[in-house]
Amino acid sequence: MTVEIKAPTLPESVPDGTIATWHKKAGDAVKRDELLVDIETDKVVIEVVSPADGVLQEIIKNTGDTIVSNELIAKVEAGAASAAPAAGKDEAKKDEAPAEKKEEAASEPAAGDEPLLSPAAKKIAEENNLDVEKIKGTGKGGRVTKEDVMAAVANKSAALAASSDPSANIDTSSGRVEERVPMSRLRAKVAERLLEASQSTAMLTTFNEVDMAPIMELRNKYKELFEKSHDGIRLGFMSFFVRASIEALKRFPAVNASIDGSDIVYHGYQDIGVAVSSPRGLVVPVLRNADHMGLAQIESQIRDYGKKAQAGKLSIDEMTGGTFTISNGGVFGSLLSTPILNPPQTAILGMHKIQDRPMAVNGEVKIRPMMYLALSYDHRMIDGKEAVQFLVTIKELLEDPARILLEI
Repeated sequence: MTVEIKAPTLPESVPDGTIATWHKKAGDAVKRDELLVDIETDKVVIEVVSPADGVLQEIIKNTGDTIVSNELIAKVEAGAASAAPAAGKDEAKKDEAPAEKKEEAASEPAAGDEPLLSPAAKKIAEENNLDVEKIKGTGKGGRVTKEDVMAAVANKSAALAASSDPSANIDTSSGRVEERVPMSRLRAKVAERLLEASQSTAMLTTFNEVDMAPIMELRNKYKELFEKSHDGIRLGFMSFFVRASIEALKRFPAVNASIDGSDIVYHGYQDIGVAVSSPRGLVVPVLRNADHMGLAQIESQIRDYGKKAQAGKLSIDEMTGGTFTISNGGVFGSLLSTPILNPPQTAILGMHKIQDRPMAVNGEVKIRPMMYLALSYDHRMIDGKEAVQFLVTIKELLEDPARILLEI
């Protein structure tokens, strides 16, 4: 029985997708729920699995092709793999080799088969678009190890020089290599939105600084008890910034609003987007109804989003919406920056590196752990006075964390 493989139903905000990677070739045996193909959209990579055991009969949409919702991309012949004749018992008994010979034969890949590959080596090879069949394995029985793949990555320039790939512009006299690769849909979409934000908004940034000592003291005092009380969830800084932002957004609704054409949309809820780095680029999953979440819930959700981002498992729904965004460049060592708006939102908060600096405290110079804060906002919607007061509110809440709990 032939089973049609169709592209998943895409949301209205994602009109189409691109076939990114086929993990199987036509004629390969497949198992139920085994990964067949990755479909890349503007926001996420969607995995399509086999609906049944069988053989991948035909690939209709190849790598790089554009697809829409529910479009036919392949066909699987269900049950074909299980119907393949197995070796008879009589043949298995015939000409039995000594145990040592059998072990040696089992450890060596058969001629024409794909080389044995460890999971770590396979991941690195896929990330660097390497053909594993061309990598010589140095492991037992010709197994391609992680070190083999890393060596191939290091020698990729030589491999490109030896290839006839027209996308690589090679100066053989100097050994200089240029490689031209298409921009991923996610990177292209990020670039488009950044240009949209800079060209279609009156973006301005205001700065302030916050003394992180009170938050750090509170965290050091209760982090072990917090972790025990909440099933191993660690108390970080981001949850305090999310809670402080929520309280500030309630006091300044314009910062939580968005512009839709000639209308201003005021949101009666706080959906906080948290910028997360992933192998494919920057993504912004959303803490939905964050005003109803405690510190532990916020930390748990952010941790889950971080793991999903690294594994490429974030769904479109998890990255849709948001009324306000927080970006933490401090984790990469950024001391100061001007974050770019995430349209249609009208403001974004930038966190930065905590650094000890001499500060005047009650007439005395003391070393304090300070962080610069940046608030970029759309001046069409938010006045400078509101933006400054909003940022000052966040500063005051963080420097006196009890005010977050008391909502004062």
